[in-house]
Amino acid sequence: MSPPRPWKVLARETLQDCAVFQVGRTRALSPATGDEHTFYRIDSADWVNVVPLTSDDQIVMIRQYRHGADQVTLEIPGGLIDPGEAPVAAAARELLEETGYGSTRVEPVGVVNPNPALFGNRCHTFVARDAAPVAEIQNTATEETAVELVPRNELPQRLQSGEIDHALVVAGLYWFALSEG
Repeated sequence: MSPPRPWKVLARETLQDCAVFQVGRTRALSPATGDEHTFYRIDSADWVNVVPLTSDDQIVMIRQYRHGADQVTLEIPGGLIDPGEAPVAAAARELLEETGYGSTRVEPVGVVNPNPALFGNRCHTFVARDAAPVAEIQNTATEETAVELVPRNELPQRLQSGEIDHALVVAGLYWFALSEG
């Protein structure tokens, strides 16, 4: 059996611009059958996640209400990369805005595709070492975050219990664990 081949794209169109993402439709030909099929895609700028680690081995996490899940979640800081912004700069910015913490040691640890069936963007994960409070939280009118310090050794239990269940946060924490050896 031969390996899967790329499909020939016939047309792409944007169906809806939803500010932080766009919904698009693609018509493509199957390389196996030559049949035309329609697919839907969500286009977004790349994202960042930050695992802020304090000097006393705690992870700076945030609680915030998420409209998709209709609940308050426990997450690491993160968000969209602004146009022209480097991922590391976005990571430092999101850390400061959502937590009031800063770090002079923001290092990349991994990149994932959030869901290749629907998304074409990437989520970049960084670790911010020696994170410390440097400012007030700078939430926008559409967000409200509260900082929660989680001892690193509690992460496995919080993941296994489902308290932390955001897939990209789980991936970010895994990248962090890999970077720590």
